Amino acid sequence: MTSASPSHEAPARVGWIGLGSMGNAMAKNIHAHLRSRHGASLLFHNRTASRGDALAALGGERCASVASLAAHCDVIFVSASDDAAVESIVGQIVSAERGAAGKIVVDTTTIHPDTTRAVAETLRARGARFAAAPVFGATPVAERGELLVVFAGPRDLYGAIAPMLEGVIARKVLRVGEEPEKATLLKTIGNFVTVGLMEVIAEAHVLAEKTGLGAEALEQLLALNYGTVAHSISTRMTTGVYMPGRGEAPWSDLNLAIKDVGHGVDSARRAGVSLDVGSAALAHLERARAYSEANGQRPLDSSSLYGIVRQDSGLDFRTDHVKERDQ
Repeated sequence: MTSASPSHEAPARVGWIGLGSMGNAMAKNIHAHLRSRHGASLLFHNRTASRGDALAALGGERCASVASLAAHCDVIFVSASDDAAVESIVGQIVSAERGAAGKIVVDTTTIHPDTTRAVAETLRARGARFAAAPVFGATPVAERGELLVVFAGPRDLYGAIAPMLEGVIARKVLRVGEEPEKATLLKTIGNFVTVGLMEVIAEAHVLAEKTGLGAEALEQLLALNYGTVAHSISTRMTTGVYMPGRGEAPWSDLNLAIKDVGHGVDSARRAGVSLDVGSAALAHLERARAYSEANGQRPLDSSSLYGIVRQDSGLDFRTDHVKERDQ
């Protein structure tokens, strides 16, 4: 790994921490952008080193630790699993040998707005600039570079990282002010819209199946009258994505969905707001996790609440399509 500091004229050195399914996809797209525009490589670190093998094969530069990456980067993107992971990463950045002063840290993780606020304060106190940039979209959308990024952070910071967002990892960037916690709050609220759609569409499919209407007509209606998001959720149910085949990864991990929706329920409670649909969906997600645990910890998609709605109506958790696929 190159250790020399960049010259004043050189492009910023960019690093990525966290290579889950979403993080890997975004990191690859930013690496490709850096290579094509500047001939530079993305530096990266992941706790499980093998997760970075594909990125290394593309020319990405592996760092042995968060501290090592932080020491060599001007801009650091973070894509972690939860609040504790983000807090740990930020702690390692500010404790690195060269410190955090002058660095830009951008967190794409969906975490509690209170955690975002605390992380921002920690980094600002050490002379770093911070923005929250959580994303909407499942792994296939991330791979295509078509996510929706919700951005909140200092106005001048946005100009420094905008070239790596829209047209690289995102189809669009929605800016919501300079307070980073506003981005994670909007992401949390947006998650309720998504999980609410999942709940309603799951119930609609079960009703269509039990009345003999069938899935095809309903799915056509969703596509023609309710837009691409509703149609995409529907196809995750009808094509079996809600319960991935053995050895396949979910598009949107169930456990992360429970974490995300749980943050929203907590934020609503603190604001004195009752979220009946969100709470019902969260209960279904938690029951789907129990189903997963009872079936050998089989990974499930966030849309697996569909299986619970099916069970509550006297149907099998698995559709006929899933049963045939898994034979």
